[in-house]
Amino acid sequence: MASTIGFRIARLPHLWRSILDSRLAPLGLTQTRWVTLYHLWRLGEGHPQCDLARAIGVEAPSLVRTLGQLEEQGLVERRACDNDRRSKRIYLTPAAMPLLEKIDSVAQQARKEMFAGLSEENLKQLDDWLAVIESNGVAIQTRDNDSSAS
Repeated sequence: MASTIGFRIARLPHLWRSILDSRLAPLGLTQTRWVTLYHLWRLGEGHPQCDLARAIGVEAPSLVRTLGQLEEQGLVERRACDNDRRSKRIYLTPAAMPLLEKIDSVAQQARKEMFAGLSEENLKQLDDWLAVIESNGVAIQTRDNDSSAS
């Protein structure tokens, strides 16, 4: 039983994104674009490009193309930082808000469907268990990194 849990945990993000991809496709959004928009919305505007890349889990250079496409669609603006002209800060445009509200609505509905059959208490317990597993993983990673640096 325990040997399948890791596979299930690894499969869930792929399944989640696949469901959202199919439901957001009619809006003309690729996974890369909706993930970028959604993270920017949740992160808050005016963050440097590198912070957004870290939040999404991609390298900053690979984010540049996506931001260019979103800029062409009129959904984001890149502005130079006041103290470092080489660094760009990312802002959502007013045109992005209705789209983000739709993305959020689709995500909420998908979440509701995926959590069907689970009570709030079940979800709280699952969240607690995942936090323990994540904490254990971070501790292992830190320990492994410390031992390899020695």
